[in-house]
Amino acid sequence: MKIKHNKYKNTGILFELLVRKLTSDTLNESTSAAATLVKKYFTKTELAKENKLYQTINNTVNITESKAETVISSVLEISKKLNKEQLNKDKYNLIKEIKNNFDMNDFFKAQIKDYKKLASTYVLFESYSNPKVLNPELIISSKINLIECLTSQPDAKISLTPLVEELTKLDKGTRAVAYKLMLEKFNNRFKDLNSEQKQVLKEYINSAADAPKLKEFINNKFTSILKELGTSVGKVKDAATVIKIQEVIKLITPIIESKSIKDDHLVALLQYMELSKEMKSL
Repeated sequence: MKIKHNKYKNTGILFELLVRKLTSDTLNESTSAAATLVKKYFTKTELAKENKLYQTINNTVNITESKAETVISSVLEISKKLNKEQLNKDKYNLIKEIKNNFDMNDFFKAQIKDYKKLASTYVLFESYSNPKVLNPELIISSKINLIECLTSQPDAKISLTPLVEELTKLDKGTRAVAYKLMLEKFNNRFKDLNSEQKQVLKEYINSAADAPKLKEFINNKFTSILKELGTSVGKVKDAATVIKIQEVIKLITPIIESKSIKDDHLVALLQYMELSKEMKSL
């Protein structure tokens, strides 16, 4: 019996895509079917247990090869203890509900940053739980992929997006015009920006020529929001809202650790500042 990766059955990918949809719906203030599915299938279920194993591998980086071997072998041993019958049943029902609530093509078209790592994890989980699997080349390559991912070090160089690179070429007066145009654009998108959000836009424009300074500024803002959301989550009684906040918190950490400055980081920062403002009013 041979095995190949199936993204429709990959628990880590299903969770990642649902969290993205949940976060998007939350920031757009729309009702989220994703929130219901996350709460239903990823709390106190076999899927939740398997997803925790996926996240253990996915969140591990920059360790020695021997430690990587230990992490992988330990996670695989734990995966054997899962109730496979219940796990497959939960996964089948989840996929069915995803089909009922979303357009499958749109839902799965999003690019997954750690796709390679999640795919390799899936292959190892499936092969380790089924002794009939005979696909040594894929199993070996998947394990090598994981070891490489777990032992990799982040690139120390801070890279700029095309937009920021373009801003570095503008003189001070032109940047002021760019700031006004961006302010109008984001005011339309986020209704009325408060003074703190406007300051973020201004800093984004003025610090474009200094990548390390801009990255430090963005990181400080995200770190501040992390603390505010962490404080707020303890005051929220609604379980679904708690899950939303916790997942937003998880999304912020990779941005802080990233060595690149992306245009999406600015949009995310403004959105999370809006969410933090709303949480303070609860």
